[in-house]
Amino acid sequence: MANKVVTGTIEVICGCMFSGKTEELIRVLKRALIAKQNVLVFKHSSDIRYSESELYSHNSQKISSRLISNISEILLQNLDQIDVIGIDEAQFFSDDIVDVIEQLMDKGIRVVIAGLDLDYKRRPFGCMPKILAIANKVKKLTAICSNCGDEAYYSQRLIKNEELVLVGTSEWYEPRCRKHHKIKDQVEKTFQVIQNFDSNLIEDRKM
Repeated sequence: MANKVVTGTIEVICGCMFSGKTEELIRVLKRALIAKQNVLVFKHSSDIRYSESELYSHNSQKISSRLISNISEILLQNLDQIDVIGIDEAQFFSDDIVDVIEQLMDKGIRVVIAGLDLDYKRRPFGCMPKILAIANKVKKLTAICSNCGDEAYYSQRLIKNEELVLVGTSEWYEPRCRKHHKIKDQVEKTFQVIQNFDSNLIEDRKM
């Protein structure tokens, strides 16, 4: 009788800021601990908003975690007895995360990942599209628009800063629906279209 091949899985929790991604990740990992499974939790080293040794959600749920800057650091850990690995803020890691996830699954490990699927300009964020493509399960969460109370899918940046990676809290970001989400580039593009239209209109009148 052939030996049973044990394979791992990958689950992704994604959505905009304040949609409860980290809270859901912590909930899933705590359930695994209740089931007597061995769990390791990692988060990107840029996220030290609440703690360096614990993963915190915005509603103060927490679980012990380790800071890493390079996703391959996970493979340096002793994983022989590990059943579940949680990774938060996955969008900040390099594309190497896909290879790391594949290796973890080959070891029979269940990988649960949380991250922003879109950046503040509504574009696919970093490595997240590749992670979503290989996921076995995807849970997309939404928040409540801070302007109108409708379902929010996007993260509105509130400060003037063009850096893509800018870890912040409610003072820097808030959730918005599409109607109320504003993109600086989009506003400038609209203004340019209006200017071009006015210029063409003036030229037509001269003819």
